[in-house]
Amino acid sequence: MMAGKLYLCATPIGNLDDITFRVLNTLKEVDLIAAEDTRHSIKLLNHFDIKTPMTSYHEFNKFDKAGYLVEQMQQGVNIALITDAGTPGISDPGEELVKQCYEAGIEVTSLPGPAACITALTLSGMATRRFCFEAFLPSDKKEKQWILEELKGETRTIIIYEAPHRLVKTLEELREVLGNRKITICRELTKKYEEAFRTTLEEAVSHYQANDPKGECVIVIQGKSIDDIKEEQKRSWEEMSIEEHMRYYEDQGMERKEAMKQVAKDRGISKRDVYQQLLQ
Repeated sequence: MMAGKLYLCATPIGNLDDITFRVLNTLKEVDLIAAEDTRHSIKLLNHFDIKTPMTSYHEFNKFDKAGYLVEQMQQGVNIALITDAGTPGISDPGEELVKQCYEAGIEVTSLPGPAACITALTLSGMATRRFCFEAFLPSDKKEKQWILEELKGETRTIIIYEAPHRLVKTLEELREVLGNRKITICRELTKKYEEAFRTTLEEAVSHYQANDPKGECVIVIQGKSIDDIKEEQKRSWEEMSIEEHMRYYEDQGMERKEAMKQVAKDRGISKRDVYQQLLQ
């Protein structure tokens, strides 16, 4: 008996017209659909008159249920995995099922389609060439603080998900650690009242303290500029004496002449100035 296959099927994040023909055909042809919330997904299936049986696969059963689904595929069952909205495996339990499929030698394919993080990024007006995706920040305070400190020096555009009732608190925490960065807050993506609110962290806090946010939010944050990093580095060097600065490079094995050249560059002064201060 040939083993079945896992199909990762991206579903609309709001507008049902965003579903692809390939996903529709696959959902009709597979033997079973694994859905994050069957009560939610039945609306999608009914809308497109899809009669395929469903089973639940979510965060709280992802390990044991993944094992069961793999067993089914080993017996020849073809399964489609869908999340509540968007692409399975992106900030949802589909990641575990894919992992177990590969461990068991089950073939996996991904049917591209909507993803809130990419939709928000392209809508944000921020730089898109380099970006990092953090999904939802952890609820554990220590872990969250560690991640925020890590993001403090991030030069790529940052994408974060957040629920409306936690938005103000998260914006306050981001402002405290990252400073007053430019941001775009995308809400109700692909829906009738879609909004891309281009602002700053400081202004966003004030705005949403006065206006309750509605709908799931994607926060797109400007990365730290190279100029800001250079300025911080320059301030850091200026806190050292010339002798300490020289020792920093010489301890790394740099020749004295090269160290003087680098110190001069770091501090925005001439090599002669460095030499004169060392003589003093």
